[in-house]
Amino acid sequence: MATIERRVTNDGTITFRAKVRLKGYPAQSASFDRITDAKRWATQTEADIRASRHFKTVQAKKHTASELIDRYIKYELPKKGSQAANQKAQLLWWRNAIGPFSLAAITPALLAEQRDILANGSTQQSRVRSPSTVNRYLAALSHAFTLAINEWGWMDENPLRKVSKPSEAPGRTRYLDDDERHRLFEACRQSRQQLLYPCVLLAISTGMRQSEILNLHWKMPANPPKSGAWGVVHLDKSKIVLHQTKNKERRVVPLVGAAHTELSGMTQRDDTTMIFSSIVPGHPIGMREAFTSALAKAGIENFRFHDLRHSCASYLAMNSASLAEIAEILGHKTLAMVKRYAHLSDSHVAGVLERMNRSVIG
Repeated sequence: MATIERRVTNDGTITFRAKVRLKGYPAQSASFDRITDAKRWATQTEADIRASRHFKTVQAKKHTASELIDRYIKYELPKKGSQAANQKAQLLWWRNAIGPFSLAAITPALLAEQRDILANGSTQQSRVRSPSTVNRYLAALSHAFTLAINEWGWMDENPLRKVSKPSEAPGRTRYLDDDERHRLFEACRQSRQQLLYPCVLLAISTGMRQSEILNLHWKMPANPPKSGAWGVVHLDKSKIVLHQTKNKERRVVPLVGAAHTELSGMTQRDDTTMIFSSIVPGHPIGMREAFTSALAKAGIENFRFHDLRHSCASYLAMNSASLAEIAEILGHKTLAMVKRYAHLSDSHVAGVLERMNRSVIG
């Protein structure tokens, strides 16, 4: 229940001390100059305590955004694997932007203002951040807020839920046509980086990510990596087992055709189990310069290494693979990421139907 106590100071000033006591909860009190304010506070506080809101608000006033971000970086980021470095940079940006604010003072309006600053700012490469990049920053902070609510008891609600996200452009679907693919293969074979061709061939043949390919081993390493993507090639079983991926899930990738033949003919080094190791054992090769040179020699523009993964998915779609099958091969958890290839599958089906009609009906 709530009580109001009238007090008179030595100089004659009158104040009103409101106190709320509820069984099972610590007493709460506050002083006011007007009795109406004291009664209003007592009524609201009692209602908040009964609704389990009050003490969360108290915690939000005790902790700052810097404390939340620091705790998240220390205890949660180590669980993120290959994503940890990027998310740390994103969280440190937020720490610099809103760090001094108490969690109770972080409002949707404040976060929307910082979102706009983020969107109009430049990266270290002097590029304007894309909507998808801004959304990654928002997602990193949002997860920290979620933990503060569900596990730490520091917040009552996530203010980012009321902040709109920038609209992202449709997913990129750049892939190599037949002529481009042949030219790129030939340029890679002629590269001074002898490991470039098998890397590119694996990317197109399996849809694996660059990090997954560069961290492949001939056999289980003596000290398996604790973070980051890595896997083991099993030539005898015609498969690659990715023990750790971006999605933190084990994935088995079939190794068939030219990719299997190429790896079977490679020489295994004695000083490392890593297939694409640089001169320094255990460290993957750097491919950026070699791949860029190969693209230039092949006359291919507007293309990135990750587009080799898109090429694999596109070829699968054009060879009647379902979206579910493409998602399984590429390791996507949902179909949302592979819906961009649906039109390729539809076009292929339409072509098959057209050829059937010409042959049968005329």
